[in-house]
Amino acid sequence: MESQRTIKKPARLSGVGLHTGKTVNCVFKPAPPQSGVRFVRSDLPEKPSIPAEIYHVIDLNKRPRRSSVGVNSYEVHTIEHLMACLVGLRIDNIIIEIDGEELPGLDGSALGFTQVLAKAGYQEQEAPRKVYAVREPIYIQEQDASIVVLPHDAFKVSYMFDHPEMKSQFASFTLKDDVFVNQIAPARTFCTESEGQLLREKGLGKGADFDNTLVVGPEGVIRNELRFQDEFVRHKILDLIGDLYLLGMHLKGHVIAVRSGHSLNIALIQRIKRQAVRDGAAGVASVVQEPLSEGTVMGQTEIERIIPHRQPFLFVDEVVEFIPNKRAVGVKHVLADEAYFGGHFPGHPVMPGVLIVEALAQVSGILMLSRQENLKKIAYFMSIERAKFRRTVLPGDELILEVNVLKIKSRTTLTEGVAKVGNKVVAEARLMFSLVDA
Repeated sequence: MESQRTIKKPARLSGVGLHTGKTVNCVFKPAPPQSGVRFVRSDLPEKPSIPAEIYHVIDLNKRPRRSSVGVNSYEVHTIEHLMACLVGLRIDNIIIEIDGEELPGLDGSALGFTQVLAKAGYQEQEAPRKVYAVREPIYIQEQDASIVVLPHDAFKVSYMFDHPEMKSQFASFTLKDDVFVNQIAPARTFCTESEGQLLREKGLGKGADFDNTLVVGPEGVIRNELRFQDEFVRHKILDLIGDLYLLGMHLKGHVIAVRSGHSLNIALIQRIKRQAVRDGAAGVASVVQEPLSEGTVMGQTEIERIIPHRQPFLFVDEVVEFIPNKRAVGVKHVLADEAYFGGHFPGHPVMPGVLIVEALAQVSGILMLSRQENLKKIAYFMSIERAKFRRTVLPGDELILEVNVLKIKSRTTLTEGVAKVGNKVVAEARLMFSLVDA
């Protein structure tokens, strides 16, 4: 089994964001095992940490034409080229400090990121690499675009690119050895002249020019030359690889895409994540005989070592963000075969509001019971205040459970929980607990 990897020493890079047009500086730093990919907004007083995970992806209607992640009001945009680079270089854990909201566009490809990180070198770590092998086919379609992922013994990506103003292109790569570095990383972003004008009118593409974007006119590429005859489809593969790393682990499977973009890519990741959780492959090991450290993530096996709940009354599948004594974010995949759907509004299934609050309470329990003084204790409800239910939660939804600590005392804790589907709040409440010896 391969080991996890980080970079050996810090590295720096500066450039202009493709959409904002703002100059930003990045510092890449080594990170400990199991910490994953994290962005840190170094320009903000709080220096918030933003995990590069599917649960933190920003609605594409809000941030179109790119992949972005955020926590609360803190965001980092256009991360797909760097994320693809991390896949290609097999980097599992890294901290990216950035003093602005958008990563540098560089020359429109992943080449600059690849060169800087390769120069920093790699450090193997004493933890097994997290890899999910797709167990059964997953298919998604959206109008004339589609993606299917099939079981495969490696990570392979095939893509059919078709655009009314460009020639159709097809390419297929298995990501091994230096295939990404030599065949995919140099492929640059592109658009047609008319698309470029529309982007400008919408306030996007402020940092784009003929050097970092292949602009295609009636006679072909304007004021630039192709690096590959099929550079367009190679760049679409680059974007897809970068988006797929938001899964939070490496992938083993054959991904076949037709005209796919960020929206469909994200939908595929959500489906793969559900399959991974169902198969028990989404968690990583954690030691709960001692306090958990910041950045710890957990699957159901690890969660069951902390709180006493079990199926069918365990409503947290994963913990994807953890800051001791302050904050935790859990995830509940609301499946169609949940037992309560058979009796709660049969024929029009809706997740009971009381179970949403219970899910928030369980995340609160994980946060409280991971403290040194609370190990081996049990948390009991004392009160629920300011509970509000704003939207229905339906089969297929992914319930994001954000909990923040308001007060901690020796015997009681007050937390504030917000449940979301996407970026929309579905429920919220303040929860008070009493801690007793087990």
